[in-house]
Amino acid sequence: MQFTHTHKENIMTTMTASIAGFTFDDILLNAAGVYCQTTEELDQILEAPGAGSLVTKSATPMERPGNPGVRYADMALGSINSMGLPNLSLDYYLEYAIAHQADKPLFLSIAGLSKDDNLQMLREIQASDFNGLVELNLSCPNVPGKPQTGYDFDTTRQILTEAFTFFKKPLGVKLPPYFDIAHFDMIAAVLNDFPLAFVNTINSIGNGLMVNPDTDTAMIAPKGGFGGLGGAIAKPTALANVRGLRQRLNPEIKIIGTGGVKDGRDVYDLILCGADLVSVGTTLHQEGPTVFNRLKHELETEMKVKAYDDVAQFRGQLQTLD
Repeated sequence: MQFTHTHKENIMTTMTASIAGFTFDDILLNAAGVYCQTTEELDQILEAPGAGSLVTKSATPMERPGNPGVRYADMALGSINSMGLPNLSLDYYLEYAIAHQADKPLFLSIAGLSKDDNLQMLREIQASDFNGLVELNLSCPNVPGKPQTGYDFDTTRQILTEAFTFFKKPLGVKLPPYFDIAHFDMIAAVLNDFPLAFVNTINSIGNGLMVNPDTDTAMIAPKGGFGGLGGAIAKPTALANVRGLRQRLNPEIKIIGTGGVKDGRDVYDLILCGADLVSVGTTLHQEGPTVFNRLKHELETEMKVKAYDDVAQFRGQLQTLD
């Protein structure tokens, strides 16, 4: 339903969302892995106008240097990366999150290299004073020799079954992109069996390859040049995953839409497909934290064109042609 107002320029635009009892005054945040490696970067996101939250770098139990060599490159339609989970350890990000959780609702992201890693970190978080949302990253495509857990539906179920025997804080999962309708059905059947607060979809499109035309070499070094694709090239896949999961997941499981955001219309489209929050990766990497305020104002402009003054009015309202 559209709401038409006169003197639209005088109407305040509402861009809020709620997940697991936490209210976000703005709907934008960083994608895990971008501008969140150090406390200095996290501070910039925390203080950036237009950013409603932040997610920490996906953490492993111990510090990791990540993959060696050139591991990120911009390309015409976005970016390609093979970072390999560089991070400063769970304890580093947990300490930061506890110190700043009164400022905004925060997401603490973890990405163990094994089921035991994940369960160990969840136990540490459960025992801590952290009062926020936890993102269990089941979708890192760039660790050599480690498959994406999110493509193994039985293992995903096993991890969540064990986690929810002891973990009582708001928990969500970061998912890889799915490319088959049957896989939407299969992952939703798993996720709907658990009291998840949210899903974050998508992580980068795994194992693409791009060539540097000047040197006839791969654009990045790790894994022979294979890396995750982000930016504009990922938008159709992101929209499909947000839409496909919103149609299948329990309504209480909220969705963070990630992938392909360059401007306010991209944010609008992810919300239209069902996203509650929208995170920004490649464009944030390219522009820095000022991108949030730009995107917020561009989204507001798009909403005024459509005669909306609240993102709730068009969230999940994509129309089809059949």
